[in-house]
Amino acid sequence: MGSYLNPGSARFCGSLKSEIYVDKTGLIERTNARIETEQKYICVSRPRRFGKSMAMDMLAAYYGRGEDTSGLFECLKISQAASFREHLNQYDVIKINMQEFLSETHSMDEMLSLLQRRVLAELKRKYPEYIEEPRLMFAMQDIYTQVRNPFIILIDEWDCLFREYKQDLEAQKKYLDFLRAWLKDKDYVGLAYMTGILPVKKYGTHSALNMFTEYSMTEPGDFAEFFGFTEDEVKELCEAYQMSFEEARAWYDGYHLVTHSRFGSRTYSMYSPKSVVEAMLRYKFGTYWNQTETYEALKIYIQMNMDGLKDAVIKMLAGDSVRINTGTFTNDMVTFATKDDVLTLLVHLGYLTYDSDQETVSVPNREVSQEYVNAISTMDWTEVIRSVNDSRRLLEALWNQDEDAVAEGIDRAHEEISILQYNDENALSCTINLAFYFAREYYTIVRELPAGKGVADICLIPRKLHADKPAVILELKWDKSAEGAIAQIKNKRYVSALKDYRGSLLLAGINYDKKSKRHTCVIERAEEGETL
Repeated sequence: MGSYLNPGSARFCGSLKSEIYVDKTGLIERTNARIETEQKYICVSRPRRFGKSMAMDMLAAYYGRGEDTSGLFECLKISQAASFREHLNQYDVIKINMQEFLSETHSMDEMLSLLQRRVLAELKRKYPEYIEEPRLMFAMQDIYTQVRNPFIILIDEWDCLFREYKQDLEAQKKYLDFLRAWLKDKDYVGLAYMTGILPVKKYGTHSALNMFTEYSMTEPGDFAEFFGFTEDEVKELCEAYQMSFEEARAWYDGYHLVTHSRFGSRTYSMYSPKSVVEAMLRYKFGTYWNQTETYEALKIYIQMNMDGLKDAVIKMLAGDSVRINTGTFTNDMVTFATKDDVLTLLVHLGYLTYDSDQETVSVPNREVSQEYVNAISTMDWTEVIRSVNDSRRLLEALWNQDEDAVAEGIDRAHEEISILQYNDENALSCTINLAFYFAREYYTIVRELPAGKGVADICLIPRKLHADKPAVILELKWDKSAEGAIAQIKNKRYVSALKDYRGSLLLAGINYDKKSKRHTCVIERAEEGETL
């Protein structure tokens, strides 16, 4: 075994021995099906800490010829696949982490030279009789000609170059040209599998690596379930650790990846593995995924002077979705023609989630939402952060049925985020959601909930750990009356939407008067049994 050629199973063994291990070996069945086919080039892009490197270690342990690893996999899902024995330990694996070479060199030429020397040295030790050519590509070609066994090539952090050499287009092009020359149309490649944060970089009129099939946060394909934890996997962990799945979902859910097949489409609700594992092991829900990188990374992008970008961020912070076009994104971190390019990058970084059916983006969960608040608190968006900070007092005023304080608080929120076009109930809803931002601490917030004879505008439903808080039905009116909003809640029996809820319930009607440019509020406590 070597460092790069057949590196062995030690790292995967470490994953198996960990207190929490979630079986993702189903991925192997997918890669087995692509070996020595036209689909043998795979590029998986996911945010940091979503299990990409662990999957790479798993593939190296399974395919590598350096040792018999059947014992590691016999109790895992892949052992039930028909292709399990056929490909187990049958290939020479070359596994490379590009970050390792990047951190030890000072130029692209030096990095590529070091990479080739190190890998070539290990190939020479195993196949001294076949190697005369000092260049990696031709050495691998010579080996394949003699042994007729293709290589499995695994490249982790393939895109780190684009984060380090953001502005150096010549270095980027040289790197992509190297990968193309090494991998494309080569018989010695049985499978080329790359992982990173970004999809394959585009330049000129085409992609230099257009042989790769990409599986990303915007187009996950049938690889969706293998990166991140699925909802069922999180449920099992919550049961094992006696933690609230409802809280886990509020904190960490929100990445909805759609996969399509001849049997139809399926949406996977994916969770950040880093966050879920930390929450289980610490027995405490909190912000863990974003502790691996400061909020400065997010701040750089959301404060860019792009037309409509600030409005879009505010709307999403308030719980709205924003329509975008992902097609103009060039898959790097510096080329932004429109706000949509910035928002698409944030999808790939994990700060937004993309709905491919609706072509919209939104903030995925409470953990990521807090990252936006952290970033905005250090920017000049003082009006937004003031609304967020005031939301705690506004929620308390709602609980206390202080109608004047609630109306005044919403007035302030409206004035402070007046950059949003404020001319209908949708704009009013956005203001209300941002004004009550702190409600996410305790509630599942449902907008436009089907209820009775209509649709309730906003429902705040306490999660089980916060059952002492009242549920709230909010009905919004535009230039009508708050009393009319309360009457609508009752007449259309919106409380029936909470028929399974047995706690206290508040009914709140909020109206915006165009003439006075002020909000009014009426709050009532539902009668005992009114939710039934």
